[in-house]
Amino acid sequence: MIVAFLNQKGGVGKTTLALNLAGAWARDGKRVTVIDADPQGSALDWSEARGREGFPRLFGVVGLARDTLHRETPELARGVDHVVIDGPPRVASLMRSALLASDLVLIPVQPSPLDGWASAEMLALLNEARIYRPELLARFVLNRCGARTLIARETADSLADSDPSLLATSIGQRVAFATSVQTGRLVFDGDQKTPAAHEIAALASDVLHLGTRLGTGRQLP
Repeated sequence: MIVAFLNQKGGVGKTTLALNLAGAWARDGKRVTVIDADPQGSALDWSEARGREGFPRLFGVVGLARDTLHRETPELARGVDHVVIDGPPRVASLMRSALLASDLVLIPVQPSPLDGWASAEMLALLNEARIYRPELLARFVLNRCGARTLIARETADSLADSDPSLLATSIGQRVAFATSVQTGRLVFDGDQKTPAAHEIAALASDVLHLGTRLGTGRQLP
């Protein structure tokens, strides 16, 4: 399965979610490759930091920030169970290529009306990609939210009946996520019973459940 975290808006947590999702699958014994499709190379920086810190290499990270992504990703996917794409912000040509490469698109949004408005361009690109890939699935992922805050509930309610709809699992605003990417860590590297680790495990489970609906022609593990 090829999963892409995409949003035209930067700073919504694409890299953090992509790396931790890949880590959750790798910990379950799956072969995973992360494609860093962001010219800033944040996932590659994380991989280098992880090596310096002496943490085990759970999955490979490949830099592929070019608009031939949709042609090169299937070949990378042949040798693994899952590919996770960390997408670029504000680069339409790369975004289109990432959409065409993917089986499932996850669109992280934060609990803010501004994030909803900023997603309009992303949705236009998604609809364009569906002309060529009508089977392409997509979901919003509510990220960096306080579960008990009014704005988080209002954002979740506004996305509940949208297209794409909202993924069941939401991700909290937690220090563990902020520090993990900066230091080459994953939320599973410490206490595996933390709320952050539980949320990523739930995200991984939700995405695999969606995978059963994909008509990719690939055997899902």
